[in-house]
Amino acid sequence: MRAVQKIHHRRADVDGLEVFFREAGRPGQPAVLLLHGFPSSSHTFRQVMPTLADVAHVIAPDLPGFGMSASPTVDEYDYTFENLSWTIEHLLDRLGIERFFVYLHDFGAPVGYHLATRAPARIRGLIVQSGNAHQDGLGVQWDSARAYWADPTDATRAGLPDWLHFAGTRDQYLAGLPERLRALHAPESWHLDWERMSRPGNVDAQFALFTDYANHVARFDELAEYHRAHQPPALVLWGRHDAYFDVDEVLAYHRVLERLDAHIYDGGHLLLETHAAECAELMRAFVRDNA
Repeated sequence: MRAVQKIHHRRADVDGLEVFFREAGRPGQPAVLLLHGFPSSSHTFRQVMPTLADVAHVIAPDLPGFGMSASPTVDEYDYTFENLSWTIEHLLDRLGIERFFVYLHDFGAPVGYHLATRAPARIRGLIVQSGNAHQDGLGVQWDSARAYWADPTDATRAGLPDWLHFAGTRDQYLAGLPERLRALHAPESWHLDWERMSRPGNVDAQFALFTDYANHVARFDELAEYHRAHQPPALVLWGRHDAYFDVDEVLAYHRVLERLDAHIYDGGHLLLETHAAECAELMRAFVRDNA
């Protein structure tokens, strides 16, 4: 019988910033860093961590400005993905984690790719779940964002979808889903997300990260070269109803990576809310087989 691995909820001071993180498994096992996306937090990994921790030392931080981590204003913290990656790197250093698998989801993808390209030897493998690194995944739904990034004026900002509110937060979970899948989503997830996003100044922080996503897109050629040169083993997990990142992105990973296993589920952007058990077993096997 498999031992039940409990999740511990911890806080750390990282460069004067309080970072909340969940930890499970035993130090000394292969480490797995779980990086969430917008608008969620480490809460998104609550169902997969016990299974994964059977074979791994699992760390799931809340990025600054998200979840239970501190949410300094844009005047107090530089909300760029590179800066987020330094905060996470310093947390890993404090925990004594040198090499690790990294889970890349949504906003977590640019954070994780900064870690990977800065120190490729630290990366044991990639677990990609709706984490974009190619133009293929950015369909027409990103046209207004591309227009704003190219010319950040009041006029192009007015053309952006209005998403930094409660309904927009809920849509991250439910957009594009048929009713049979909507009924599988527990509503407390987006209520928690919006409660944390409602902290003073946080909407400005979220928009700053959205703006900086242009710099992640500009790095796609660099990321392609990282994939070609280092060939990290990869597990790609996707929801076919993802309203934000097109499923064509899965094939883009296939074009370059030689050790890749991909699974497309009848789910959406926040896939672990509906397919945690399936994904947890795949992640467990991936870590076991590549450690």
